[in-house]
Amino acid sequence: MAKVLNIKSSLFQENGQSSQLTDNFIASWKAKNPEDEIIHRDLVSEPVPHLSLEHFQAHNTPADSRSNKQSEIAELSDKLIEEISSADLLVLGIPMYNFNVPSNLHTYFDFIARAGVTFRYTESGPEGLLRNKKAVVFISRGGVYGDDHPQSNYLRQFLGFIGITDVEFVYAEGLAMGEEAKEKSLAAAKKRIAELM
Repeated sequence: MAKVLNIKSSLFQENGQSSQLTDNFIASWKAKNPEDEIIHRDLVSEPVPHLSLEHFQAHNTPADSRSNKQSEIAELSDKLIEEISSADLLVLGIPMYNFNVPSNLHTYFDFIARAGVTFRYTESGPEGLLRNKKAVVFISRGGVYGDDHPQSNYLRQFLGFIGITDVEFVYAEGLAMGEEAKEKSLAAAKKRIAELM
Protein backbone atom coordinates (compact mmCIF):
# COMPACT_ATOMS: atom_id res chain seq x y z
CA MET A 1 0.00 0.00 0.00
CA ALA A 2 1.37 3.39 -1.03
CA LYS A 3 0.74 6.84 0.40
CA VAL A 4 -0.10 9.72 -1.94
CA LEU A 5 0.21 13.38 -0.91
CA ASN A 6 -1.97 15.67 -3.03
CA ILE A 7 -1.08 19.36 -2.70
CA LYS A 8 -3.21 22.10 -4.27
CA SER A 9 -2.27 25.76 -4.54
CA SER A 10 -4.92 27.38 -6.76
CA LEU A 11 -6.67 30.45 -5.37
CA PHE A 12 -9.82 29.05 -6.99
CA GLN A 13 -9.43 25.87 -4.90
CA GLU A 14 -11.65 23.08 -6.30
CA ASN A 15 -12.66 25.25 -9.27
CA GLY A 16 -9.06 25.84 -10.37
CA GLN A 17 -7.94 23.99 -13.48
CA SER A 18 -4.79 22.66 -11.77
CA SER A 19 -6.94 21.41 -8.86
CA GLN A 20 -9.36 19.69 -11.23
CA LEU A 21 -6.49 17.96 -13.01
CA THR A 22 -5.09 16.63 -9.73
CA ASP A 23 -8.60 15.49 -8.78
CA ASN A 24 -8.82 13.64 -12.10
CA PHE A 25 -5.45 12.01 -11.50
CA ILE A 26 -6.28 11.07 -7.89
CA ALA A 27 -9.64 9.55 -8.91
CA SER A 28 -7.95 7.45 -11.58
CA TRP A 29 -5.17 6.46 -9.19
CA LYS A 30 -7.64 5.49 -6.47
CA ALA A 31 -9.67 3.40 -8.91
CA LYS A 32 -6.53 1.46 -9.83
CA ASN A 33 -5.04 1.41 -6.31
CA PRO A 34 -8.04 1.31 -3.92
CA GLU A 35 -5.94 0.39 -0.88
CA ASP A 36 -3.62 3.38 -1.19
CA GLU A 37 -3.88 6.22 1.32
CA ILE A 38 -4.55 9.68 -0.11
CA ILE A 39 -3.62 12.75 1.95
CA HIS A 40 -4.96 16.11 0.79
CA ARG A 41 -3.35 19.46 1.56
CA ASP A 42 -4.98 22.65 0.28
CA LEU A 43 -2.59 25.56 0.73
CA VAL A 44 -5.43 28.08 0.31
CA SER A 45 -7.81 26.75 2.96
CA GLU A 46 -4.83 25.92 5.23
CA PRO A 47 -2.14 28.47 4.33
CA VAL A 48 1.41 28.18 5.57
CA PRO A 49 2.65 31.49 7.03
CA HIS A 50 5.56 33.42 5.59
CA LEU A 51 8.91 32.38 6.98
CA SER A 52 9.99 34.68 9.81
CA LEU A 53 13.25 34.90 11.74
CA GLU A 54 11.57 33.11 14.64
CA HIS A 55 10.50 30.30 12.34
CA PHE A 56 13.96 30.04 10.80
CA GLN A 57 15.70 29.90 14.18
CA ALA A 58 13.23 27.36 15.60
CA HIS A 59 13.50 25.15 12.51
CA ASN A 60 17.28 25.14 12.72
CA THR A 61 17.52 24.42 16.44
CA PRO A 62 17.77 20.69 17.30
CA ALA A 63 14.52 19.42 18.79
CA ASP A 64 16.13 18.58 22.14
CA SER A 65 17.60 22.09 22.38
CA ARG A 66 14.47 24.11 21.54
CA SER A 67 12.72 26.27 24.08
CA ASN A 68 9.02 25.60 24.64
CA LYS A 69 8.18 28.52 22.39
CA GLN A 70 10.52 27.25 19.66
CA SER A 71 8.92 23.80 19.87
CA GLU A 72 5.51 25.38 19.31
CA ILE A 73 6.82 27.45 16.40
CA ALA A 74 8.47 24.42 14.76
CA GLU A 75 5.40 22.22 15.13
CA LEU A 76 3.92 23.07 11.72
CA SER A 77 7.20 22.52 9.88
CA ASP A 78 7.70 19.19 11.67
CA LYS A 79 4.17 18.13 10.70
CA LEU A 80 4.58 19.09 7.04
CA ILE A 81 7.92 17.31 6.81
CA GLU A 82 6.54 14.17 8.42
CA GLU A 83 3.67 14.26 5.92
CA ILE A 84 5.86 14.53 2.82
CA SER A 85 8.49 12.16 4.20
CA SER A 86 5.92 9.40 4.61
CA ALA A 87 4.51 9.85 1.09
CA ASP A 88 5.55 7.64 -1.81
CA LEU A 89 3.97 9.83 -4.47
CA LEU A 90 3.62 13.61 -4.47
CA VAL A 91 0.89 15.13 -6.68
CA LEU A 92 1.06 18.90 -7.11
CA GLY A 93 -1.57 21.18 -8.65
CA ILE A 94 0.10 24.48 -9.56
CA PRO A 95 -1.25 27.43 -11.55
CA MET A 96 1.10 30.05 -12.95
CA TYR A 97 0.76 33.40 -11.20
CA ASN A 98 2.97 36.21 -12.50
CA PHE A 99 5.32 33.76 -14.23
CA ASN A 100 5.96 31.64 -11.16
CA VAL A 101 4.40 29.40 -8.52
CA PRO A 102 1.72 30.78 -6.16
CA SER A 103 3.17 32.40 -3.04
CA ASN A 104 1.33 29.86 -0.86
CA LEU A 105 3.36 27.05 -2.44
CA HIS A 106 6.57 29.01 -1.96
CA THR A 107 5.88 29.40 1.77
CA TYR A 108 5.15 25.66 1.96
CA PHE A 109 8.54 24.99 0.39
CA ASP A 110 10.16 27.32 2.94
CA PHE A 111 8.73 25.17 5.73
CA ILE A 112 9.88 21.82 4.35
CA ALA A 113 13.39 22.85 3.28
CA ARG A 114 15.35 22.12 6.45
CA ALA A 115 19.09 21.46 6.60
CA GLY A 116 19.83 18.08 8.13
CA VAL A 117 16.20 17.00 7.75
CA THR A 118 15.15 17.18 4.10
CA PHE A 119 18.59 18.06 2.69
CA ARG A 120 22.17 18.31 3.86
CA TYR A 121 25.36 19.94 2.69
CA THR A 122 28.29 17.68 1.88
CA GLU A 123 31.80 18.26 0.58
CA SER A 124 30.51 17.63 -2.93
CA GLY A 125 27.49 19.90 -2.55
CA PRO A 126 23.89 19.67 -1.30
CA GLU A 127 22.21 16.26 -1.03
CA GLY A 128 18.44 15.72 -0.89
CA LEU A 129 17.21 13.39 1.84
CA LEU A 130 13.66 12.70 0.60
CA ARG A 131 14.62 9.85 -1.70
CA ASN A 132 12.68 7.08 -3.44
CA LYS A 133 9.69 9.28 -4.21
CA LYS A 134 7.98 10.28 -7.42
CA ALA A 135 6.23 13.56 -8.15
CA VAL A 136 3.57 14.34 -10.74
CA VAL A 137 3.21 18.09 -11.25
CA PHE A 138 0.15 19.59 -12.94
CA ILE A 139 0.72 23.13 -14.18
CA SER A 140 -2.03 25.34 -15.59
CA ARG A 141 -1.15 28.50 -17.52
CA GLY A 142 -3.09 31.17 -19.35
CA GLY A 143 -0.44 31.42 -22.08
CA VAL A 144 1.89 28.94 -23.73
CA TYR A 145 5.39 28.77 -22.26
CA GLY A 146 6.54 25.16 -22.54
CA ASP A 147 8.69 23.03 -20.29
CA ASP A 148 11.86 25.14 -20.43
CA HIS A 149 10.45 27.97 -18.34
CA PRO A 150 11.63 29.51 -15.02
CA GLN A 151 8.54 28.17 -13.22
CA SER A 152 9.18 24.58 -14.33
CA ASN A 153 12.91 24.91 -13.76
CA TYR A 154 12.37 26.26 -10.24
CA LEU A 155 10.10 23.34 -9.35
CA ARG A 156 12.52 20.83 -10.86
CA GLN A 157 15.42 22.41 -8.97
CA PHE A 158 13.62 22.61 -5.62
CA LEU A 159 12.24 19.08 -5.72
CA GLY A 160 15.66 17.77 -6.75
CA PHE A 161 17.27 19.75 -3.93
CA ILE A 162 15.24 17.80 -1.35
CA GLY A 163 15.84 14.50 -3.14
CA ILE A 164 12.82 14.10 -5.45
CA THR A 165 14.32 13.70 -8.92
CA ASP A 166 11.69 11.47 -10.55
CA VAL A 167 9.32 14.26 -11.64
CA GLU A 168 6.64 14.14 -14.35
CA PHE A 169 5.24 17.45 -15.59
CA VAL A 170 1.77 17.66 -17.14
CA TYR A 171 0.84 21.03 -18.65
CA ALA A 172 -2.49 22.65 -19.47
CA GLU A 173 -1.47 25.81 -21.33
CA GLY A 174 -3.21 28.47 -23.38
CA LEU A 175 -6.21 28.43 -21.04
CA ALA A 176 -6.81 32.16 -21.55
CA MET A 177 -6.39 32.03 -25.33
CA GLY A 178 -9.94 31.16 -26.28
CA GLU A 179 -12.33 28.31 -25.58
CA GLU A 180 -11.03 26.08 -28.36
CA ALA A 181 -7.42 26.31 -27.18
CA LYS A 182 -8.53 25.75 -23.59
CA GLU A 183 -10.54 22.63 -24.36
CA LYS A 184 -7.81 21.19 -26.55
CA SER A 185 -5.17 21.72 -23.87
CA LEU A 186 -7.28 20.25 -21.08
CA ALA A 187 -8.12 17.24 -23.23
CA ALA A 188 -4.41 16.65 -23.88
CA ALA A 189 -3.65 16.88 -20.16
CA LYS A 190 -6.40 14.36 -19.33
CA LYS A 191 -5.09 12.04 -22.03
CA ARG A 192 -1.67 12.25 -20.39
CA ILE A 193 -3.24 11.32 -17.05
CA ALA A 194 -4.67 8.17 -18.61
CA GLU A 195 -1.23 7.33 -20.01
CA LEU A 196 0.34 7.68 -16.56
CA MET A 197 -2.01 5.14 -14.96
